[in-house]
Amino acid sequence: MRVLMVSDVYFPRVNGVSTAIETHRAGLAEHGVEVRLVVPRYDDEEDQPNILRLPGWKVPGDPEDRIVSPLAMRRAAIEAADGWADLIHVQTPFAAHYAGIAAAKRHGLPVVATYHTLFEEYLQLYAKRLPAAPLRALARRISRMQCDSLTMTIVPSQAMLQRLREYGIRAPLQVLPTGVPLGQFSVGDRQAQRARFRARYGIPPSQPVALFVGRAAHEKNIGFLIEALALARQSCPDLLLLVAGEGPALADLHELAERLGQTANVRFLGYLDRARELPDCYAAADLFAFASRTETQGLVLIEAMAAGLPVVALAEMGTCDLLSAGKGALVPSLDTADFGAAMARVASDALLRSRLGHEAQALAQDWSDSSLTARLAALYRELTPNSNAPETAWRAHSRARQA
Repeated sequence: MRVLMVSDVYFPRVNGVSTAIETHRAGLAEHGVEVRLVVPRYDDEEDQPNILRLPGWKVPGDPEDRIVSPLAMRRAAIEAADGWADLIHVQTPFAAHYAGIAAAKRHGLPVVATYHTLFEEYLQLYAKRLPAAPLRALARRISRMQCDSLTMTIVPSQAMLQRLREYGIRAPLQVLPTGVPLGQFSVGDRQAQRARFRARYGIPPSQPVALFVGRAAHEKNIGFLIEALALARQSCPDLLLLVAGEGPALADLHELAERLGQTANVRFLGYLDRARELPDCYAAADLFAFASRTETQGLVLIEAMAAGLPVVALAEMGTCDLLSAGKGALVPSLDTADFGAAMARVASDALLRSRLGHEAQALAQDWSDSSLTARLAALYRELTPNSNAPETAWRAHSRARQA
């Protein structure tokens, strides 16, 4: 089987969408699914088989991203699918969405999309001067129109399924999280990794360390973590916060740390290499702190748990599916004092860290890339026109649209 994936982002741009695409691309091959990508070119990336990169322009105010001409994306998707693809999988809702729809219509193929990003919340964070209600209504209307143009929309959590149902979307929705290559984070000599990373960054062996991994963007709510850190240090005065990632909020985060007198207690590490540096970073930390309220899944939480890190996190949106088990994590309220107290408690209690860490590692096994990618491959086969599977919701929907 052959699947064309179309996306407005991909590595070397580091984010959850890029990570999900790469996880799929690597894992689906084991299930007899060949993947071809149509994605932006960022710099001078080497050509790779089945990856078509399109030139674009830097996004004003966000030079990490690229804008590809919608016409170029459309033409590339149509050509890449011609006589090759069995199904189109759209990963982002911008030029890639409309290119994927065009390719599917041209060649009579089913088209699915993964709803990675809760744009209803993001628009308010990046357009603060505009009225919130019209922005929310606009985001919902666009999401409704896009999802209803698809054969099926894949959502990574039950919370996202419920939210899209509230939008009034009529097309089929399927909950299917993105898996994580657990072995990348759970295999290795953790003590050696910890010592190596701490020595590299000049962190004393016994200093308690809280870690955040992710894009340094406003929607990640990292400022909340810095405020909580200032309160946590009242009872755990040596606590250090590491922020691994880059993004448009960095300047504001540096300013906040300085204003709160936490400049020496917050270390901004930038992006870390996923193959070596990131596993070492997880091993070097004592707890993982996460306060995003807009996640559709929260892959970094699973990575941290696979590494045996206890988690202190808010249970909001997509993270609820993982944190509802009540294992491996403390889930404080949306209050910096409460969150800071939880950080200090985990950082100061070795027995608690050990218990939560073992629980976290066991829980992460349910989110392995191998099992979830197998489910995605099975879904692809159900959706292909030549499938002998019985009629399902998507088939009924497709017939209704064609009638």
